Amino acid sequence: MDEAITIEIDEGSGFCFGVVTAIDKAEAALANNAELYCLGDIVHNSDEVKRLAEKGMTTITHDDLERLHNVRVLLRAHGEPPSTYATAARNGISIIDATCPVVLRLQRRIKESYREGAAIGRQIVIYGKPGHAEVNGLVGQTDGNAIVVQGVDDLGLIDYSRDVDLYSQTTMSLSGFKNIISEIERRMQSGATFRSFDTICRQVANRVDSLRRFAADHDLVLFVSGKKSSNGKFLFSECHAVNPSTRLISDETDIDPAWLTGIRRIGICGATSTPRWLMERVKEHIGDILGDDVVIN
Repeated sequence: MDEAITIEIDEGSGFCFGVVTAIDKAEAALANNAELYCLGDIVHNSDEVKRLAEKGMTTITHDDLERLHNVRVLLRAHGEPPSTYATAARNGISIIDATCPVVLRLQRRIKESYREGAAIGRQIVIYGKPGHAEVNGLVGQTDGNAIVVQGVDDLGLIDYSRDVDLYSQTTMSLSGFKNIISEIERRMQSGATFRSFDTICRQVANRVDSLRRFAADHDLVLFVSGKKSSNGKFLFSECHAVNPSTRLISDETDIDPAWLTGIRRIGICGATSTPRWLMERVKEHIGDILGDDVVIN
């Protein structure tokens, strides 16, 4: 008798604390059927954005914010620059602030560091993805003067004869951050000081090792993530490095039944922006494809 096929969802995958809080605040605000806007996608997952849109939440851009007056706007977990709050105050907009506490603390640290060092020419450097919503909020704490580096190739933007304070976007790779620190230290010139602050969220960073173990323990891994999620791209690459039979999917419609041929152990996992209900739907869909000889964990 053939070994039963097992389908397992990684217990550590799914929304991080900041995203859970943002969605809870959105649902609470929508409970009384009042109008609610969200500045940008509340999470980088189109299925979850659609679910909340069906409850009455409208996603808007910063250009839309300039035109709106006397409405309620939710700020997502990524955080926003001071200019967003100024626009809201000017237009009589009521803010529901769902900025992740980890991001909020980082904003305050960067703002303080910038104020202390601006007079002496200290540079604020942020290891992160240029244009990412969180990074835009961090750069805004420095009046737009922070230097954003995504990798070693960007380090030529820094003046190594001047003091440098280095911070990181909360969802970046810990190993990548260490590489950036080492290279900046190597380039610093005599008389200039360099300080680095590890501001990577451990709830995200600690998922790497557990996800790698999960990926190694399955014949096929389906990594569920929205196409816009930088965290999803990073965590998928970590799984794929351990198990080349890892497939990146947005939802169950991306699954090719041919992937399941001869497979006995199937693992499902996702990014910090992947809702648990979506991973459950993927699991149920695989069960429907495979039929009776399936053990669903």
